[in-house]
Amino acid sequence: MRLIMFDMDGTLIDSGFAITNTINYVRVNLGFEKLEKSYILEKVNDPSINSAEFFYGTKEFTPQQTKLFEEYYNKHCLSDLVLYDGISKLINDLKNDFVLAVATNANSQYAHKMLNHVGIGHHFKTILGYDSVKNPKPHPEMVHKILDIHNISNFNAQLIGDSHKDIMAATKAGVDSVLVNWGFSNHEKGAIETIEELEKRIFDKFK
Repeated sequence: MRLIMFDMDGTLIDSGFAITNTINYVRVNLGFEKLEKSYILEKVNDPSINSAEFFYGTKEFTPQQTKLFEEYYNKHCLSDLVLYDGISKLINDLKNDFVLAVATNANSQYAHKMLNHVGIGHHFKTILGYDSVKNPKPHPEMVHKILDIHNISNFNAQLIGDSHKDIMAATKAGVDSVLVNWGFSNHEKGAIETIEELEKRIFDKFK
């Protein structure tokens, strides 16, 4: 049994508009001004930043922030949602040879809803979100949990994501990883640019 884990936002689906609009909705309700989309997406993926502090000025997310976020996101998370080019074909190419899973720092219910909306949800045996674990990525808990669910060794797994949070989670769990550059980050080095390169990296790892 071989396992491929995908991050969701910025890796499988371009949900940049939904994320940006939601964060700005919360900010405006808290009396802050809106931020640029590219700036928000760059900071959302930065492992060195405390998101609650950065976006809303509090050490941790407050119940009010969470409520505002989920209220808006729930209504709007499916609008402007698209699969990245080539993802649908990639999933089809992999689905017979690999167990496929999703490890996302989004809420797992939204993740199911979003992946079903773009037509690929049924291909993933397991979809874990931040609410499925105590510690989201870059902590390795989510990766360990998926390995345990499917009883697959870390050597027979690979994680694909667009953020250093993904890579850090995989590395701490002893899992091979691939950093992709079509998502929300703009990596200077170490990231691949195309689905073709990703297929090659998967093939090289498991051949």
